[in-house]
Amino acid sequence: MQQNKNIDIKPLEFNNTWGYAPAPESAEPANIKPRYELFIGGKFIEPEKCEYFNSINPATEEVLSEIARADIADVDKAVKAARHAYDTIWSKTPGKIRAKYLYRIARMLQERAREFAITETLDGGKPIKESKDFDVPTAINWFFYYAGWADKLEYAAPGKTPKPIGVAGQIIPWNFPIMMAAWKIAPALAAGNCVVLKPAETTSLTALKLAELIQDAGLPPGVVNIVTGEGATGAAIVNHPDINKIAFTGSTRVGKLIQKSIAGTGKKLTLELGGKGANIVFDDAPIDQAVEGVINAIYFNQGHVCCAGSRLFVQENIADLFIAKLKERLKTLRIGDPMDKNTDIGAINSARQLETITDYINKGISEGGVMYQDSCATPEKGYWCKPTIFTNVAQSATIVQEEIFGPVLAVQTFRTIAEVIEKANNSYYGLSAGVWTDKGSKIFEVANRLEAGVVWANSFNKFDAASPFGGVKESGIGREGGLHGLLAYLNL
Repeated sequence: MQQNKNIDIKPLEFNNTWGYAPAPESAEPANIKPRYELFIGGKFIEPEKCEYFNSINPATEEVLSEIARADIADVDKAVKAARHAYDTIWSKTPGKIRAKYLYRIARMLQERAREFAITETLDGGKPIKESKDFDVPTAINWFFYYAGWADKLEYAAPGKTPKPIGVAGQIIPWNFPIMMAAWKIAPALAAGNCVVLKPAETTSLTALKLAELIQDAGLPPGVVNIVTGEGATGAAIVNHPDINKIAFTGSTRVGKLIQKSIAGTGKKLTLELGGKGANIVFDDAPIDQAVEGVINAIYFNQGHVCCAGSRLFVQENIADLFIAKLKERLKTLRIGDPMDKNTDIGAINSARQLETITDYINKGISEGGVMYQDSCATPEKGYWCKPTIFTNVAQSATIVQEEIFGPVLAVQTFRTIAEVIEKANNSYYGLSAGVWTDKGSKIFEVANRLEAGVVWANSFNKFDAASPFGGVKESGIGREGGLHGLLAYLNL
């Protein structure tokens, strides 16, 4: 065991060393229209009540566009268009033809990757380098991967005859809009289903641009329909009698409401819900690598990912050293304009979400936690939250038990494997976890005892289209990605 009780970490003066000049990305390639209609039956049409809401740039509070608000009648149109396309065209289309369409969408998305990345950053507030290097490429990979499955369904379930489910209603969140759209649409289409998708009201633009791309790709009308709106629009999809499956990514609270709503209807269900990921660092871990892993797990995505490693467990005898290094690393993170290629921490998605995060930070302080934030400045306009660390937190603390969906890390210490497993599993959630150690046997022992849908070893937030993703307990039902994600859209 290493003994590091009196570690003296000297300030590294990173901010002076790495004083980067501004490197803003141009917003012009996004080509955002002043107004977007509903995408139903292969066409953009006005909503029945001609109601619209604003899409706001969270970094500047400027209006980007007006988005159509769909009501029950609009959702009914979309479902009927999807049903007609399913009955007359898509369910009868050979798998190799469906594969060609998915492959075409992937290639066209590659060609327009910059446009989609810029739109994602303007609409959602995340740094442009994250949109360009992760979100859009991952969405492209999902379409490519499921294009490969479309003509091989008989191999997905040997000895059975897989058939498409029918019409899928899909509801996605605001944290990874284009990626979540790909996660939902690609396997559904590969399996021969038609879809009605609703993006989050605060981040609808990339889904609507995807509708334009789908139109350009020549996909048969009605195979993909995209309706925009708030919670009432999503409820109309969930409760529509001609929907065969609901796929939802979002909060556990809404997921429970959906589960109750469709009980007894025969609708299939996939839920990818909240998380409170445990990131466990043992004393034999590569410390600097683990510090970077913690930063990646919670701060580079602003905590806006359900699988964020928002609970950090550090073995007691290296805790002082690790936390000191973590605080020094926080000082180097650049917060500001998401369109700047140097920015590490962008804007919070909305004023409402920032208020929620602020309330949790205040609770953490009032419940005895010791808060650390760097003294860096934030822009005057927009919605911003500095990366935050809480130490001296109890297992029962609100910020330890509840999902915050913001850049707030709760740090606890442990002595033994048994202790950390008990602490990590003491949660309503069970979506993700990380284990940092140089011993492979310890990785397998801890991973097998953690109640989590995915466990990363000496890494965090790594995704592959061929690998299933999903949680246990109140983190969801079913899996997305890989063969598991395909089977969720098939009747066997």
